[in-house]
Amino acid sequence: MTTRINVNEKILKENDRIAAEIRSELSQKHILSLNLVSSPGSGKTSLLERTFRDLKDTLPMAVIAGDVQTENDARRLEAAGAVLVRPIVTGGACHLDARMVQLAMAGLDLSNCRVLFVENVGNLVCPSSYDLGEDMKVVLISTTEGDDKPLKYPAMFRRSSVMVINKIDLIGLSDFDLEKVKRNARQINGQLEIIEVSCRTGEGLSRWYDWLRSAVQSKRRKAK
Repeated sequence: MTTRINVNEKILKENDRIAAEIRSELSQKHILSLNLVSSPGSGKTSLLERTFRDLKDTLPMAVIAGDVQTENDARRLEAAGAVLVRPIVTGGACHLDARMVQLAMAGLDLSNCRVLFVENVGNLVCPSSYDLGEDMKVVLISTTEGDDKPLKYPAMFRRSSVMVINKIDLIGLSDFDLEKVKRNARQINGQLEIIEVSCRTGEGLSRWYDWLRSAVQSKRRKAK
């Protein structure tokens, strides 16, 4: 008699176990953890660069920067003022998993940290299935992409708490419809917080910072 084993199910079960360990550790330290996800080029690193430059003196933050082949993003974030940076090079894997994050966390002193960002690999498919121990997923899209992204990748938008729309300074240079993409996103997830920014000009970043500070305060209140 042949027994079939769903390998994918076993992998995800183990991943979820490790993610639960991460979540427990971060909760004990009152650290907000955000899993940043997007397709390539949407602006995850640019958003983090601006965030570290503007908030590094008032909000202690750390970042685990995932990439397929290089540590370029981690170097950019260090140049922007991020002191606690840990790169993960997946060597071809299209997503981070909880084990990678746990190992990266072991190399960071998070004792005074309030926010841990995990910059995932640029991909809107595989990362939606992997819990990294985060409090929330933050999905980024940009106005240089299609406004049907939420409909094409519903799992990611359904599992995210925030959608950041980047490159709003480029609206009008393509057929991207801002109101349409928001309608499409809310069709998938009616609770989705939507924040519009331009990492190049700084427009809208104050709202992102306000949301981030509020999320940190909420995390600390729940921990009491």
